[in-house]
Amino acid sequence: LVVIPVTFFIFMTKMFRTHALDLHEIRSIIASSLGLKDLTSCARVSRDWNNSFTPPLYNSVVLSKHGPNMESVEKNKHLIKRLEIQSAAYEKLASTSARGKVISSIIANSTLAILIMNNNSIGDNGAQALSEALKTNSTLTTLSLWHDSIGPNGAQALSEALKANSTLTTLN
Repeated sequence: LVVIPVTFFIFMTKMFRTHALDLHEIRSIIASSLGLKDLTSCARVSRDWNNSFTPPLYNSVVLSKHGPNMESVEKNKHLIKRLEIQSAAYEKLASTSARGKVISSIIANSTLAILIMNNNSIGDNGAQALSEALKTNSTLTTLSLWHDSIGPNGAQALSEALKANSTLTTLN
């Protein structure tokens, strides 16, 4: 655990700023200076500071066998700007409808800019669920669907969604 004395930040504030930092500002400064490994450790140890450490942890998320679980991603989806869903995590979802709901829910968040779903075999059903979410999404700029077993019906649904979506600039 990285420990940075709060008194140091207060001292620096008095030297270089005209007002004292509040606790939120101090926490933000500390959180922004830590790497992901340290942020993770701090978030586990300090529940009081969790709101300061959690946002940077969820900026870019890889949903994998060993990463955060789907419940954690769902809870913090408003913080995620880049999300990669690996096949091991995608296949854990029980049914096609559950997968479609997760995709729709994730895409519906207001901050997600990049979604990578390569090698997930989402098929036509997944592409159709994704298409419905894309019609109303206004933040996603990059979508990657390499090797996802999307057939003609899924491709058609995606093309219809792209007619309504004006923010997606990169589709792989």
